Amino acid sequence: MTDSKFALYISIASLVTFLVVVIYGNQNQVETHKPVLEPTDPIAFTNAKTIPLPERIDLAGEKVPLHVDDVKERLDKELHINSYWHNNTIFLFKRANRWFPIIEPILKKNGIPDDFKYLALIESGLENVTSYAGAVGFWQILKSTGKEYGLEINRDVDERYHPVLSTEAACKYFKRSYEKFGNWTLVAASYNRGMRGMQNALDHQKVDNYYDLMLNDETSRYVFRILAIKQIFESPKDYGLNILKEHLYKPYVYRYDTVRNSTDWVDYAKEQNTTYKTLRIYNPWIQDEDIRIGRNESYVVSLPAKN
Repeated sequence: MTDSKFALYISIASLVTFLVVVIYGNQNQVETHKPVLEPTDPIAFTNAKTIPLPERIDLAGEKVPLHVDDVKERLDKELHINSYWHNNTIFLFKRANRWFPIIEPILKKNGIPDDFKYLALIESGLENVTSYAGAVGFWQILKSTGKEYGLEINRDVDERYHPVLSTEAACKYFKRSYEKFGNWTLVAASYNRGMRGMQNALDHQKVDNYYDLMLNDETSRYVFRILAIKQIFESPKDYGLNILKEHLYKPYVYRYDTVRNSTDWVDYAKEQNTTYKTLRIYNPWIQDEDIRIGRNESYVVSLPAKN
């Protein structure tokens, strides 16, 4: 290689090295002079705050012992969960406006405290849902329990979905449970655990009230979920909920018809100037597109009131 060529190569290599140093040096300089962002509050939690507990609260007139630490903390937990679970709690208000006017008079007629309407809210959210155990309807009644308390359950009809008849059945349970325990708080807990389960727990632990029992997580939370929903419903603004009356679901306005013969519900709906879908919404106890009705049997059907 000649001296001139070698010098040319050296010059090119030097130029490349220089350019690399300049480029990367500038990048590093830019990185070191980036503005430092000031920390900001998390947007999703800017309105979150702790919620004060009520000084006193009761279930069906029975005082809750808030002076007991674990009782106070269990209520505290459920109040916070339901206060900040806005999308769920708002819809409880909406559905309650439709269905409480039906449930409340039935409870009163049967001598059941008004607070027990909140059981239906925590059981089903006042939706006709089915649990993993097969409990259905507003009151989450098992098939065996429904039949025990006089509900018809078969291929054509499931009265566990009937808002009136299922509430009547729940009241029968509440009255029987109160005869056993003489305490509405234990009645409420027994609706979750069963009368036998509650009695066994009381006997084994040698106590006489719900708040002294060590129970499974579900039943341990059950009464406190009722209490939390009751408190929020009675004072929604105290828990960050601005419930506008015009946004609530209006109660259905019914007219009634008695069906005494086997019927195709699709054809029946058309005869009544409505749709099969509407018929099923107003009568969720209907289980199929037709019904077989025996001699001396009949069913009262709810229909949209005529304008």
